[in-house]
Amino acid sequence: MEVTNTTEKSEKKSLNFIEQIVEADLKAGKNDGRLQTRFPPEPNGYLHIGHAKAICMDFGIAQKYGGVCNLRFDDTNPQKEDNEYVEAIKEDIEWLGFHWGNIYYASDYFQQLWDFAVRLIKEGKAYIDEQTSEQIAAQKGTPTEPGVESPYRNRPVEENLRLFELMNSGEVAEGAMVLRAKIDMANPNMHFRDPIIYRIINKEHHRTGTKWKAYPMYDFAHGQSDYFEGVTHSICTLEFVPHRPLYDYFIDELKEGKDLEDHRPHQYEFNRLNLTYTVMSKRKLLALVTEKLVDGWDDPRMPTVCGLRRRGYSPEAVRKFIDMIGYTKFDALNDYAMLEAAAREDLNARAIRVSAVLNPVKLIVTNYPEGQTEEMEAINNPENEADGMHTITFSRELWMERDDFMEEAPKKFFRMVPGKEVRLKNAYIVKCTGCKKDENGTITEIYCEYDPESKSGMAGANRKVKGTLHWVSANHCQKAEVRLYDRLFTVENPSADDRDFRELLNPDSLTVLPTCYVENFAAELPAQTYLQFQRIGYFKADTHSTPDHLVYNRTVGLKDTWSNQSKAQ
Repeated sequence: MEVTNTTEKSEKKSLNFIEQIVEADLKAGKNDGRLQTRFPPEPNGYLHIGHAKAICMDFGIAQKYGGVCNLRFDDTNPQKEDNEYVEAIKEDIEWLGFHWGNIYYASDYFQQLWDFAVRLIKEGKAYIDEQTSEQIAAQKGTPTEPGVESPYRNRPVEENLRLFELMNSGEVAEGAMVLRAKIDMANPNMHFRDPIIYRIINKEHHRTGTKWKAYPMYDFAHGQSDYFEGVTHSICTLEFVPHRPLYDYFIDELKEGKDLEDHRPHQYEFNRLNLTYTVMSKRKLLALVTEKLVDGWDDPRMPTVCGLRRRGYSPEAVRKFIDMIGYTKFDALNDYAMLEAAAREDLNARAIRVSAVLNPVKLIVTNYPEGQTEEMEAINNPENEADGMHTITFSRELWMERDDFMEEAPKKFFRMVPGKEVRLKNAYIVKCTGCKKDENGTITEIYCEYDPESKSGMAGANRKVKGTLHWVSANHCQKAEVRLYDRLFTVENPSADDRDFRELLNPDSLTVLPTCYVENFAAELPAQTYLQFQRIGYFKADTHSTPDHLVYNRTVGLKDTWSNQSKAQ
């Protein structure tokens, strides 16, 4: 897939609709000319690439217009939240290249939210409901039919206050009672039909311990947290469009007569990121991890930010992809191949070129002196002269790719064939003289002769041959395990498939090659180095790689072969 240079076009492209809103607000002097956004993840899992899109919006727009973006953890459900996720989220944001102004938690405002809820009760705008969740749902009605009022809707204020305190005592079972806002059971917006604003969770909170048993719901905590912090632009994804009127309603109730016309948070929504052959549901991603269907949250097949990082994506590649797909008001399914194209474009400019053989067969240069070696010059990165050069050792016995040899080859097979010449990259032109097989007919050795006058860089050494092959010296290389990753699911849109998502997993999503060889220089590079295995693809050392057991993950191949395979199917 060919991708245009988004870096060169970035200054020329038109503003997205959120940027247009921000520019208009700043020009009009709203919020006293301030711009403040927030990124509000719930610490109940690891961030995925969908969150990365939100991060690029929330932090990016503040950065572009001289504002501040705060990080706020929406920690209102202690059943699922943990400090492990808090630290992982911070690490992912920093890896993507962004920095928050302040760190806040929804739990910072538990007392203020409680006091606000008490005020609503005293004003007759909230009540304790002791119905089951099923009864409450049944009474909500439908979008075309009004709901039915709860039998507890008009209980006295004093009783509601007493029961609300009881909800937080630890003496009441989860689900036995909830606090509902008293709004309008006939409102066409279902979210206004007396929404639940507090529920009981008898579990210790990762920050507040056992102080609270009654916890605010998202719709009650989110807008108020924005208001407490002075957020000007509350940017979220499209599924929150129906929630926006309720967001505004609670802020209006909270303001206590203050004029908020130009000094209030406003919610704006953009399309979420959906990716082919992937799921973004935290519930499903958690199931993959807990059921050990993948190797943890950072499995390179996962769409998590830490999974992409472990696989070898750079933060610049992820941001490039998000810039390519843009922000709109319409949901879409983005092609995974676009993410890979962004990676290729980025890694082509930054990856160090090294030699590696994944499916090795011995190549013996029969007329090269035994015991002799030479150091050949190899360019580290033709896209960046400043990356310099390194040497690779040439010797009589080499490893080459088994697929680069055929005894009888078609006309356009420009690799190693008996009687024909090819160039060994950075070294000599060689002519294949034959091969050796075992009793099963498997080729065990390939033989060739080199031309001493054809060394790369020598005067007169550039006579044309149609093939150039990579190699490593058999006695000057390191054994390595290489992991090749493919799509995690076999269907394009697993989230829309009625079958259990586990049935859709691709059994061939991981191929482990246990006996590969990399040149010594590659093994000596820092683990975080982005690599191109020449003629193969882009790779990076796995987080579990050690000097005694080298492991490399394929980030992406040099070409988009998946699209062609999909079309053929």
